[in-house]
Amino acid sequence: MLFTDSLRDMVNATEGAIAGLMMDSAGVALASYVSSEAVASPGEPAVDIDAVGVEFGVLLSAIRRAVASLEAGETREVTIGTDKMVTIIRPLGNSYFVAMSLRPDGNIGKGRFLMRTADPQLRLELQ
Repeated sequence: MLFTDSLRDMVNATEGAIAGLMMDSAGVALASYVSSEAVASPGEPAVDIDAVGVEFGVLLSAIRRAVASLEAGETREVTIGTDKMVTIIRPLGNSYFVAMSLRPDGNIGKGRFLMRTADPQLRLELQ
């Protein structure tokens, strides 16, 4: 319940945010929240944040391996932009991550900021 509250607060405080997700590295969602802005318009499917998390979680694993092989430190954040949405992924240790999807015209900077500032509390809740 705590994760859902945190996700709801981040998504609702970010203009253009449509969904948030906490997921483990195995693709199991711990919590998700979809805002009322994510309602599908005619001819457009609704956002399936769990599917977004699973697919982009695979990419996050590949990025982490690449970063490790380059000895570039820890992956702090990954942003994936497409025509229909921007997804920000923030790893929480080695086993979990939080993600937020926004409309392309959403306030990406605020979403990044809120995810970064929520990071310590989310990690604490994972223990």
